[in-house]
Amino acid sequence: MSVADTGGVSTSYNRLQQLKSFDESKAGVKGLVDSGITKLPQIFIRPPEELAADNQTPSQFTIPVIDLKGVSGDRSKVVAAVREAAETVGLFQVVNHGVPLKVLEETLTAARQFHELPQEVKGEYYTRDKMKKVKYGSNFDLYRTRYANWRDTLLCVMGPDPLHPQELHLVCRDAIMEYSRQIKVLGSLLFGLLSEALGLNPEYLESIDCAKGHSILCHYYPPCPQPELTLGTTKHSDPGFLTILLQDHIGGLQVLWQNQWINVPPVHAALVVNIGDMLQLISNENFKSVEHRVVANHRGPRVSVASCMLLHS
Repeated sequence: MSVADTGGVSTSYNRLQQLKSFDESKAGVKGLVDSGITKLPQIFIRPPEELAADNQTPSQFTIPVIDLKGVSGDRSKVVAAVREAAETVGLFQVVNHGVPLKVLEETLTAARQFHELPQEVKGEYYTRDKMKKVKYGSNFDLYRTRYANWRDTLLCVMGPDPLHPQELHLVCRDAIMEYSRQIKVLGSLLFGLLSEALGLNPEYLESIDCAKGHSILCHYYPPCPQPELTLGTTKHSDPGFLTILLQDHIGGLQVLWQNQWINVPPVHAALVVNIGDMLQLISNENFKSVEHRVVANHRGPRVSVASCMLLHS
């Protein structure tokens, strides 16, 4: 019986060799799926004790959905809703946020099309060079974690120094550049609301450069042959100030609330907003940087696009 059958982790295999083989293929998780695998490679299998501890039914708590249309009317109600969500859950969804539905759809399509490029084309962007502003890869922390995540990523560093469009592949260039422009506008609105939620001038958070650094991460989660044995993204909190997430219809995002995993269901035309570690810090712990993860799924590919407002050296 294989390790994948048992859900255990063997110590008899050469983990480093398998990690290097996966990394050097430059094919990512999608490459494994394209090769026709039916069992999860051992480097992706979660430790037995983690699997055993994760046997709970997700809570039915409802994630707040905030209608930003109200900012042009009774702004105080929107500020109050943002304050409550930021202080209690650390995450909320926004609708009527000003980013056109067409832009959302084109961004998800572009992200998917990049990850589905021929391997010889996509592989040219595969790198672990931290200085590259555009890079494709799988598991940025591949060699440092106990197990790999079932996810590939295209990272685009959009600011503080503007990204030259030619650095992006043609298949996603226009969509990502336009989405970045739209998200910067929304980010400015959100930082204003969050500033007011702290009892500060609306311009405060932007004035201390919270919105200066900006990266876009296009995540691709292929269908997984044994999703119960791994994760799409391991539990973590975001290191920056704020993350704005565009997710497709498949779902899988969960947040940790009162020691229970809460599903963050896709809402049509909505964007997910979560507080990061830096914003928790500068808010004197008033805002909560929420831990979250993405579960693997038989369905797929799942596509999401995370826009992270962060400090950037």
